[in-house]
Amino acid sequence: MMALIKVAVVCGLAGLTSTAFAQKTVLRVGHFPNVTHAQGMIAHGLSREGKGWFEQRLGPEVEVQWFVYNAGPSAMEAIFTKGLDITYVGPNPAINAHLKSRGAEIRIVAGACSGGAALVVQADGRIKADGDFRGRRMATPQLGNTQDVAARAWLASKGLRVTMTGGDVLVVPTANPDQLALFQKGDLDAVWTVEPWVTRLALEAKGRVYLEEGTLWPQTGGRYVTTHLVSSVRFLKERPALLKRWIAAHVELTQWINQRPDEAKRILNAEIKAETTKALPRETLDGAWQRLELTHDPIRTSLLRSAEDAHRIGFVREKPDLSHIYDLKLLNEVLRDKGLTEIP
Repeated sequence: MMALIKVAVVCGLAGLTSTAFAQKTVLRVGHFPNVTHAQGMIAHGLSREGKGWFEQRLGPEVEVQWFVYNAGPSAMEAIFTKGLDITYVGPNPAINAHLKSRGAEIRIVAGACSGGAALVVQADGRIKADGDFRGRRMATPQLGNTQDVAARAWLASKGLRVTMTGGDVLVVPTANPDQLALFQKGDLDAVWTVEPWVTRLALEAKGRVYLEEGTLWPQTGGRYVTTHLVSSVRFLKERPALLKRWIAAHVELTQWINQRPDEAKRILNAEIKAETTKALPRETLDGAWQRLELTHDPIRTSLLRSAEDAHRIGFVREKPDLSHIYDLKLLNEVLRDKGLTEIP
């Protein structure tokens, strides 16, 4: 089980009585220490600075507690056990949680991030064409995660047989830091991963980007979901007004980040250092940022195809029924209130 770091952010408690404290509503929110979770990271960083983005918009009666996870399944398990109310999480953990709970536990209520994934190969010429992947070792971040499914589906589309233990291409689920070290030593021929590791592989290990995942999504204009905002069904049903206020603040934060990228990256990198002990070099963060689009659009089409891919390559046994995985009613109310285009 991946380590879970809990950080409770409590703002404005000075002078409150114990009775007042007891009346506060506690909102438990998860995110990962990744650039693809920028809204969660930046909001958490602002909370540390005493400038809580969500706290200011939710009011003094709401206490926001931040929880940092290193893997999607851990965050989804926290939803199941009522340890989280909402979380930023990738598409495949959301799909798996929805199917595992037979649609009873989670709903995608907004988008957060598109893009950021790529296939990086050694720059020594060992891989020049699709057929050159035969007999090679390719790493992905985690078995069954979003990039792992994408890599296996792409290899299969090229006529390359992939199994859990071998095939024409050996796909090796490997933690991102280990990917970098193994790639630098030449023990990996290719890596399918997500930012900031794509940029780190290119800058620190002299890797070559062979394929930008966005090129596989012509039907969405190159956009594909990397991170969602997911709510527990319990929280959605019990506190819809509070969830709507969070979604409204999430939309506003997304706009703010896109309008002020330099300031946003400063806060993001400070939070990366706080959560991982080491900030990203500026060149790495700038390179990673260029591959990302922060958006409230959940890009439904890409999630549905990811689920089909997971089924086709054997990660999901039955054809997935995702007819109820989205609940965009509150998001569309927010967008309507702001005069923005609603999400179909």
